[in-house]
Amino acid sequence: MRVDSVSCYCKVDSGLKTVAEARKFVPGSKLCLQPDINPNAHRSKNSRRERTRVQPPLLPGLPDDLAIACLIRVPRAEHRKLRLVCKRWYRLLAGNFFYSLRKSLGMAEEWVYVIKRDRDGKISWNAFDPVYQLWQPLPPVPREYSEALGFGCAVLSGCHLYLFGGKDPLRGSMRRVIFYSARTNKWHRAPDMLRKRHFFGSCVINNCLYVAGGECEGIQRTLRSAEVYDPNKNRWSFISDMSTAMVPFIGVVYDGKWFLKGLGSHREVMSEAYDPETSTWSPVSEGMVAGWRNPSISLNGLLYALDCRDGCKLRVYDGATDSWNKCIDSKLHLGSSHALEAAALVPLNGKLCIVRNNMSISLVDVSSPDKCIESNPQLWENIAGRGHLRTLVTNIWSSLAGRGGLKSHIVHCQVLQA
Repeated sequence: MRVDSVSCYCKVDSGLKTVAEARKFVPGSKLCLQPDINPNAHRSKNSRRERTRVQPPLLPGLPDDLAIACLIRVPRAEHRKLRLVCKRWYRLLAGNFFYSLRKSLGMAEEWVYVIKRDRDGKISWNAFDPVYQLWQPLPPVPREYSEALGFGCAVLSGCHLYLFGGKDPLRGSMRRVIFYSARTNKWHRAPDMLRKRHFFGSCVINNCLYVAGGECEGIQRTLRSAEVYDPNKNRWSFISDMSTAMVPFIGVVYDGKWFLKGLGSHREVMSEAYDPETSTWSPVSEGMVAGWRNPSISLNGLLYALDCRDGCKLRVYDGATDSWNKCIDSKLHLGSSHALEAAALVPLNGKLCIVRNNMSISLVDVSSPDKCIESNPQLWENIAGRGHLRTLVTNIWSSLAGRGGLKSHIVHCQVLQA
């Protein structure tokens, strides 16, 4: 048997002869040799050569390296159309090489992904493109999460959105883990968690997914256990248990530690912090817990939280004084209805992004908190999202009409890059 060693360019189209040329576009790129064991290697090698001779170029009149340099500059919103042009374009955009090149050259675009529970209890989701300021359609959420409660959501590697755990209305708590790839626009399976749980805390540190606490059916309903998923090893492993069982309702990664705040077995408010370096849990300072509200976010080394229901004011935590201070006030109070309630804070292109239940979005430049909003209106920018198409009268009417019934609200919000 003859072993034919061929170059594997991260699943790039085998017909492309351009990766060596493309190395100048990707600093530090390396070739990886992957043995292709084939008893008829001499035949397949000749057939590959014949296909390469007759294979049309990616763009007529241009060598493939220049064609790739052109295609990576096409806006992300048009990538679905690019995949439909021909098989070579489809294979190019289906591999990691294309999007790794975009990322290394600073051309990757960030979209805001919003997972929402509708009035009928069903889970739906959309992606917001800040370049075109449009909501983009997405493939349906897999059936096992279409009505799930208390599931976790996190992003690994910048482009993979994970859904994990939760409670199925019929089957109870789950260990299931799935993830969506922003590069392929498809859902995939991942290894199940070690323990069934729902309404738990989760975070990402050093591209590893951590989960802790929560609830599960059984005698010990409130959980102390915690575990971590390493995508490089593609497996889960247990870490140190929490000091006491907890159902977290707020969490954030700040100063290299994972802070959690929730309810204990007797519904008392509790808080703990996990240090991944030592794999230990420790208590949280009272000043931080007292003023810590959901949602919150750690951005550029600072911890931010909302100071009002509609997200028109922000405050920042001062570790030196163990207190929360006023940071930025937009002076634009939108209202206190459920539709206008700020549901998430996420980082978007270096700015702080506020997402509300009515799908309206505001971007805040927190790099200069001392500047005045009146003289610098660009510090607080309202993006023309779906929620801005609704008037104040519509918001009031929807708030009154929704009283006493199930209201639509955002469950999770993340940012993916591609």
